[in-house]
Amino acid sequence: MKRLTRLLFFIGISALVLPVKAVSQDADPGSSKIRDTVVPKPKTTDSTHHEDTAKYHIAYSGTGIINHTNSQESYVLNNAFKASRSKKSSTINLSSSWIYGKQLQVLTNNDVSTTLDFNLYRTFPHFYYWGLATYNTSISLMINHQLQTGVGAGYNVIDKKKTFVNISDGFLYEKGDLYDSLYGGPNGNVFQRDRYQAVRNSFRLLGHFVIEDRYTLDGSGFLQNALSNWNDYILKLNGSIGVRLNKWLNFTTAITYNKFTRTRSENTLLTFGLTIQR
Repeated sequence: MKRLTRLLFFIGISALVLPVKAVSQDADPGSSKIRDTVVPKPKTTDSTHHEDTAKYHIAYSGTGIINHTNSQESYVLNNAFKASRSKKSSTINLSSSWIYGKQLQVLTNNDVSTTLDFNLYRTFPHFYYWGLATYNTSISLMINHQLQTGVGAGYNVIDKKKTFVNISDGFLYEKGDLYDSLYGGPNGNVFQRDRYQAVRNSFRLLGHFVIEDRYTLDGSGFLQNALSNWNDYILKLNGSIGVRLNKWLNFTTAITYNKFTRTRSENTLLTFGLTIQR
């Protein structure tokens, strides 16, 4: 009887002590190290390149201006599409735009531009290498065909989700087929085909700003000078203001300016419309 009493007393003491020991630590069987049971909080950052999970983005913008009176009719429509795939180490973008317009039944714009570009973030923080291929055709700039390919480097001066400023520079190989206008002919302007090849320096300044999660300001500027003739340059300026109507729809006002000194032509376009983003 005494042995039975001692055995029951030992079992009761063990039942009280062992659970307390099990709650206080989490030991890996076969290891003397004790793991902390508190799960560490994931680190967060405001950078646009903060994780290596692929993200996809699609945007479409349809803007334009229509003018109709008793004596004349004119309109310009601007359609733009962009698809992106981004990761911490790289991004790839496909963008295309089409501007079409008429005035007094005369075609003034039938301008198409398509660009495929990529960025590689594999060296210093906020520094990257870029490459691109671009195809252009434009009635307003007298470009029959134009192909550009090139590489370079860029740096994100401000790299936040709501504030982004970027500068980049590089070199482009350009092959073009233009309608060049020669002044002083007996019947006014004389047009001839200008088929050429050139190497250009390409400098870009890009900005993106979000205010109160409702207003978006975007701007970009390109200056591309030919190395053989610094007066042969392409200037592109783009700006837009967007007002969020809901999660995927914005009302957008956009302005575009292009100048191509080789054909002595330029155009300016101010449009209003909607932008869809997913």
